[in-house]
Amino acid sequence: MLGEFKKFVMRGNVIDMAVGIIIGGAFTKIVNSMVADVMMPPLGLLMGKVDFSNWFIVIKDGAQVPAPYASLSAAQAAGATTLNVGNFLNAVISFLIVAFCIFLLIKLINKLDNLKKTEEPAAAPTTKKCPFCCSEIPLEATRCPHCTSELK
Repeated sequence: MLGEFKKFVMRGNVIDMAVGIIIGGAFTKIVNSMVADVMMPPLGLLMGKVDFSNWFIVIKDGAQVPAPYASLSAAQAAGATTLNVGNFLNAVISFLIVAFCIFLLIKLINKLDNLKKTEEPAAAPTTKKCPFCCSEIPLEATRCPHCTSELK
């Protein structure tokens, strides 16, 4: 069983998948930072100085401090139940960016794969069919080894 596990883990596609997951995790952190730190502040400014990370709806006031709350962290510290609309919006935008980047990457890989296929010329044939018995014979043959017919 240990040998089978080692064989499974050392297969190329499992290692490729692990590398992809690690790179995907790092890429997700970059995209999340880009959305939260680069894209949302100007978008919030254009929408009337809205801070998306603090865009929330109070469903139930906290037991310690009643609404209104200055920020999401203040509402959570007070024990309020909230719908975190801004965090959800950040997650949706992050997902769309990651999905678009993956789409572009797959499109690029497919394009390179198609270029690779078109660049490889077809190999010259090394055999031909005997016109009498339809067997595959070498191009240089003057007589068919199967039916012994003379070839032109």
